[in-house]
Amino acid sequence: MSKNEAKSFFILLIFLNISTIYAQTTIDKINGSWELLVDGIPYEVKGVTFGYDNDIDNYDAHFKDLKFLGVNTIRTWATGNNTSKLLDAANDNGIKVMVGIWMRHGRPGMEDDDSFNYLENAKGKEDMYLNALNVVDTYKNHPAVLTWGAGNEVYLNTATDEEKVAYSQLLERICSAIKKKDPNHPITSVEAWTFGLEWWQKYVPSLDIYGLNSYGPGANILANELDKKEVDKPYILTEFGVTGEWDIKQKINGVKAEPSDNQKYDAIANGYANWIQNKPANLGVFVFHYANGSDFIAPWLFTHYKNMTRPQYWAIREAYTGHKPINAVPEIKTFALTISKVKSGTWIPVQLDVLDLENDSLNVSFSYNQRTGSRIRRDQIHPLEYRGDMKNGFEIQLPKEDGPIKVYAIVNDTYNNAGIASTGIIVMDATAKNRKYLVPKVSLPFYVYEDGENDPYSPSAFMGNHKAMAVDTRHKGDVYSGKAALKITYNQEYDWYGLGLVNPANDWGEILGGYDISGATKFTFWAKADKKNVLATIGFGLIGKDKPFPDTAKKSTEIKLTTKWKKYSINLRKLDLTCIRSGFTIFSSSYGSSQTIFIDNVFFE
Repeated sequence: MSKNEAKSFFILLIFLNISTIYAQTTIDKINGSWELLVDGIPYEVKGVTFGYDNDIDNYDAHFKDLKFLGVNTIRTWATGNNTSKLLDAANDNGIKVMVGIWMRHGRPGMEDDDSFNYLENAKGKEDMYLNALNVVDTYKNHPAVLTWGAGNEVYLNTATDEEKVAYSQLLERICSAIKKKDPNHPITSVEAWTFGLEWWQKYVPSLDIYGLNSYGPGANILANELDKKEVDKPYILTEFGVTGEWDIKQKINGVKAEPSDNQKYDAIANGYANWIQNKPANLGVFVFHYANGSDFIAPWLFTHYKNMTRPQYWAIREAYTGHKPINAVPEIKTFALTISKVKSGTWIPVQLDVLDLENDSLNVSFSYNQRTGSRIRRDQIHPLEYRGDMKNGFEIQLPKEDGPIKVYAIVNDTYNNAGIASTGIIVMDATAKNRKYLVPKVSLPFYVYEDGENDPYSPSAFMGNHKAMAVDTRHKGDVYSGKAALKITYNQEYDWYGLGLVNPANDWGEILGGYDISGATKFTFWAKADKKNVLATIGFGLIGKDKPFPDTAKKSTEIKLTTKWKKYSINLRKLDLTCIRSGFTIFSSSYGSSQTIFIDNVFFE
């Protein structure tokens, strides 16, 4: 080989390496049918939404499990610190990713209680724009990327047409910029049902694929709805499963009737073949939701409940591979209560008939869910006291609640499958009936802030000259104990500032939230500052009684902080702690210099 030949060969190798660092995704329309192609090869999305983003240590195991189910694609809603590792693990297992780009929702009370004003918040819109481009720049060359997914149900969760137009304009700006940065991956945006079509068609021409969330038989008529609206773009079912609670009309004693396990299985296994695959504009589907949970939504839609395998898991496998379950989920053929209305504390008999095809040993338990009160309370599933056995029958003891409750029978086998059935009953309890604010009751000690991970309150109430304030909820440089501390830096030499840790986030008393901390006698926290003699007023309670949902108690103390960690406590005796919306508040002022305050281990005891 000559010197020139060697040089040319070297250049060719470089070119080949560069050209293969990403997989190119394209869209084509052939004989009236849309087709997705990866590096020129037809690709049907057989996907799931992915709920194990934070389970980094088990990424490889999850992706191997997804391959067992026949899954070739996952969908995420946003990126984060773990995205690179997730993409690497997906690619190692031959799985593609619709990479989510989060767009904020336009009214309070929606997902994560994150509300955003698309008409007035110019800086916030610019932040979203820059974040989107940064996501694309960071991951566009990763071989696991299939498409971008910008926004999830934002139109559904935005109140006015004017705000929807403003959001649409931002979305188009983002999509058109992405196309310039990355011509190798199409752009999707996601909406519930067809709520986004009017706006997408009019304002967002740069979208390549419409992402549509549709559950139950609605997926079957979706194609007709798109034809009626003269949509000439392909779509992906970005969320799919059995009919959700929001579409259920039938009630049992005031509780919406949840579909049976057989219906949940059938919606996925047969719905995929009959409602999705045969649609000429459909590029595939993401079944909701490959995840483990313990709250209300988990038995209804998740693949796992409290680490037990649900029918939805096996249905995904049959849909994508044609294979039946290795071990069938116990089928609850009958689950009913013998009475419709009864006092709390009463023991009542249960009608329960279970079939297990493998005749496995079965474990039975009972739980309940109260569908009233704050969002967190409505989501919780609590264990019920019960007695008896499969041979002689069971009785359950009704909880100290008032009104309709949902009762679950949970039957799990030796293969760790869980069959779940539910019904409704009305419970009467005079004490519970008189509770003014229906929020979760917590056990003590109750940590408001520990390490900035999964804390019950959000640092979203900014006050005073808050533009000069920077908040780091997971500061690791100087902590009292654990992994992180709350760091509040104020960059001005004058004026006052304040921060509240509140629940729900971004709400000032218009939405029911918070926790029942009754029984606590002391509020304790650790604090310090970067200089001596920094004055701060620290405590809890922020929302006044002029609001529909206030804090039932407020208390604070003014302290002079030192440069060393010090413990502070506030006596809580005789305070009404039945609804604490604002679990921590801090106010301070600056006189002549900037300042930094550190907070750690905030709890009620």
